[in-house]
Amino acid sequence: MKKDLIKIIIASILFIFSLAVKYENEWINNAIFIISYIIVGLEIIIKAVRNIIKGKIFDENFLMTIATIGAFFIGEFPEAVAVMLFYQIGELFQSYAVDKSRKSIASLMDIRPDYANVYRNGKEEKINPDEVKIGETIIVKPGEKIPLDGIILEGKTTLDTKALTGESMPREATEGYGVLSGCINLNGVIKIEVTKKYGEGTVSKILNLVENASNKKAKSENFITKFAKYYTPTVVIIAVFLAVLPPLLVPNQSFSDWIYRALSFLVISCPCALVISIPLSFFGGIGGASKMGILIKGSNYLEALSNVETVVFDKTGTLTKGVFEVQKVNAVGISEEELLKLAAYSEYYSNHPIAKSIKKAYGKEIDEKQVIKTQELSGLGISARIGEQDVLIGNEKLMNDHEISFTKCTDIGTILYVATEKRYVGYIVIADKIKEDAEIAIKELRKNNVKQIIMLTGDRKNIGEAVSKKLGLDKVYTELLPDGKVEKVEELLKTKSEKGKLAFVGDGINDAPVLAISDIGIAMGGLGADSSIEAADVVIMTDEPSKIVKAIKLSKKTMRIVKENIVFAISVKIAVLLLVAFGISTMWEAVFADVGVSVIAIINALRVLKGKKQI
Repeated sequence: MKKDLIKIIIASILFIFSLAVKYENEWINNAIFIISYIIVGLEIIIKAVRNIIKGKIFDENFLMTIATIGAFFIGEFPEAVAVMLFYQIGELFQSYAVDKSRKSIASLMDIRPDYANVYRNGKEEKINPDEVKIGETIIVKPGEKIPLDGIILEGKTTLDTKALTGESMPREATEGYGVLSGCINLNGVIKIEVTKKYGEGTVSKILNLVENASNKKAKSENFITKFAKYYTPTVVIIAVFLAVLPPLLVPNQSFSDWIYRALSFLVISCPCALVISIPLSFFGGIGGASKMGILIKGSNYLEALSNVETVVFDKTGTLTKGVFEVQKVNAVGISEEELLKLAAYSEYYSNHPIAKSIKKAYGKEIDEKQVIKTQELSGLGISARIGEQDVLIGNEKLMNDHEISFTKCTDIGTILYVATEKRYVGYIVIADKIKEDAEIAIKELRKNNVKQIIMLTGDRKNIGEAVSKKLGLDKVYTELLPDGKVEKVEELLKTKSEKGKLAFVGDGINDAPVLAISDIGIAMGGLGADSSIEAADVVIMTDEPSKIVKAIKLSKKTMRIVKENIVFAISVKIAVLLLVAFGISTMWEAVFADVGVSVIAIINALRVLKGKKQI
């Protein structure tokens, strides 16, 4: 860009000098114009010749070359230089715009790790991340990128996840915490057990998604490509007729006048504004989304998001956290702390998610010596001897089987009743917690003209309906197996309008088939299964449902800009083409209709890069 800028500055100085200073010998001025033209236009002429040899005749290089050389032949030296000079200024502006869009996406490339510190044979070795095997231990020091996905074995730190999730707040991480490659270790040395090879890790997948995104074109981009393919040669043919037929058919008409009009016609015909600004808008949209922690796999999906009228959610891990937590402790005759202690000690040897949630809620060290005996009662719960007490913890049937009188709980979730020495002492409610921003996401989706919001879940009817009621969903289908989800989505696809799109949002392995058949598959990428991320068209790296609304808003903004550019560029070009054909406008207006419109369209397209600030 610096080299091109220097050329433009030198050519501009010569051009302005030749216009300002008039020599008696006109050829001195013309010679300066020609030198200015060669400085700024030689590269374009060479490109045009090369493309003609390759069979690519009707491109912008050909149009600019023919129009400017033609202008020299009819003695319009200033116009010839001006066309090429302003065209190159437009190209420089385009290069800047594309470079800015690329940088917004390429910032993701900063997450690519250069090396991994592997602990082998009692020594630390610095090697390529590709060479690290699953199960090996890597050491990550403060300021280094985490090179591979894994679990922290030793150490405590704070992680900068901004490159992956778009979140500015660092995350605390300690032993047992699952970490993703691409995060930056801010403080503390940590040892990580590698769980995925580099090629299967988060960094590798994100880079592949971004690099392949431009291969999937939106309908608007395909339209512009086809439009330019037929539009440009048609205008060239009209220009030839415009240069030749009027002087031959109409009396007292000069060839030079009509050739000038035809050359101006060629300058205007260049479809640069459309060919540049439309892909740039989509490219910028994908870049803007990546800044927010949203990965869109192609401009076709970015375009489709603007037409979403039905959103179908999975429940666990999508609208809810997918983590069991103690929601309520109701003690009878003993303290809540004592009730939790009895439950935690009884569940000491269990690795079930429910048992883990109780032990986490208790939050204290368990004295193993007090756990005398535990026995799992299939379909009922657990029988345990804790110190001097016999404890029963489980469902209603367990209480009834032991003829223990208890107060039935009607709360939604998994209810564990607790009894000691055949005496009921209370209950604990454990449930999957709804994500903090799920309710906001549903409200915002409705504001953005989403007509139907539906939830599909394999969970029990009472739990599914309770979540649906709390979030204000339109419909909920419960107790569904993976094939049942596919069946329901296929039914919903038949009910949507012709232009409307159905988006399915999920995170589990069982969601992959539904993500694949939906118009737009959206996966939760932070905790989501690999198969779901592979099958999805859009990946939300922060696992926040509200990011779906941001993706839809960004899509609508991108499409609005695309439509503005199409209407503006075509309208101005048609208007100036007609004015030139009738001799009302000159080549100066033609330059505006080409370069000016391109610059305005590019500036408009760049607005989408500021998506994070404006959405």
